[in-house]
Amino acid sequence: MKKVKIFLSLFMALGLVSDLAVAEQAQKPKLILLIAEQNIESPQTGWWASEVDLSATEAVIAQKIIEAGYEVLEPDRLGDVIKKNKAFRTLDLSEKDSLKLGNLSQADYLVLGKAVASSGGTVPQSTMRSCFANLSAKLIRVKDSKVVAYLDAAGSSVHMDVITGGREALASAANNMAPKLIEAVNKQESSLAPIQGGK
Repeated sequence: MKKVKIFLSLFMALGLVSDLAVAEQAQKPKLILLIAEQNIESPQTGWWASEVDLSATEAVIAQKIIEAGYEVLEPDRLGDVIKKNKAFRTLDLSEKDSLKLGNLSQADYLVLGKAVASSGGTVPQSTMRSCFANLSAKLIRVKDSKVVAYLDAAGSSVHMDVITGGREALASAANNMAPKLIEAVNKQESSLAPIQGGK
């Protein structure tokens, strides 16, 4: 009889741990990345306007966010929402429309920003070109439409091909932005934790 009680207690404890793990996974904050990107000698692009994948900038940031334990809502998961509302198909997505997209997608945060690459001069005694990228964004908490952080980062690269160099510079800027963004989300989540715990 004792063995049965111990077995049942253990089984119930494992069930509770499993439920807690599922609940924790379900509460993982979801982010949408809306960063319009313009590489050297290329037009400005945004996945929401052209039905393409995440930009080079967004791909780097998304990977870092996922590694930090958060969820990034990918373009394919938002395709139906975007198709139903033509206002989301513009490159210069307003803050109001981006928040509407965030609400319809049940995102917790959205990152609204721009990334631009430019070329500099030729490296002395070389055919290599200097390339630079600037990235600016704001982190918005969707539930109350509050801008919780303004972020910026820069990156650089040297390459013979300016388009490839621009992409490398954009990726470098994204690598520099990601820790700032993760820190801002962590700060928001830790400030909300006591409120959620007290419910």
